[in-house]
Amino acid sequence: MKQRRLIVRLGLVVAAVSVVAGPAAAQDPRLTGRLDAGTRAAVEAALDSARAQGLPADPLVTKALEGASKGATGARIVSAVRRLAGELASARTMLGYASTTEELVAGAAALRAGAGPSALQRVRAVRPGAPVAVHLAVLADLLADGVPPDTAAAAVIALARATVRDADLVAFRQSVDRDIALGASPGSAATVRVNSTARADAFTNTTPNAPPRRRP
Repeated sequence: MKQRRLIVRLGLVVAAVSVVAGPAAAQDPRLTGRLDAGTRAAVEAALDSARAQGLPADPLVTKALEGASKGATGARIVSAVRRLAGELASARTMLGYASTTEELVAGAAALRAGAGPSALQRVRAVRPGAPVAVHLAVLADLLADGVPPDTAAAAVIALARATVRDADLVAFRQSVDRDIALGASPGSAATVRVNSTARADAFTNTTPNAPPRRRP
């Protein structure tokens, strides 16, 4: 089940982007029908505040609907929505204002799991202008499984520098998870697997038909 966590997390990232289409999030009938009047008013206020800051509101709608599905109280739903709004704002500060909603949601998850703000900045610095949502989702999962923050950040940054593909990032995360299940310490599992993943990806990306160098 743990091996599926990253896939589930990435699915939630996609859901956060696509849950509301058409009308503004605060007027979405799903939101209106699922929350009591007081909770809905407080959530809509949080949505308005997020929009005023230029933050994506759709992830906040997803969070509110998630709370409603779990039977959370209105107070807990409002608290969760406001907390996520703050995390999204922090993630944007670290990742840059041009970041996608997927990146902000994954960055917020990483911060919530214990990543330091500098970790997000370093991931972005290694991949300026390139997508980092999967990298940040992997970082969040490593932290959730007990990998020390410095080790988790170093692993993800090393894979980012090696331009490892998203599919290999997912495979790396699953390998770490299996090693932990077999008794390896989280930090050791991440360190060992990051080296093997980077080497394997470098080999895969080597051009097999490159012409031989001429002798001087």
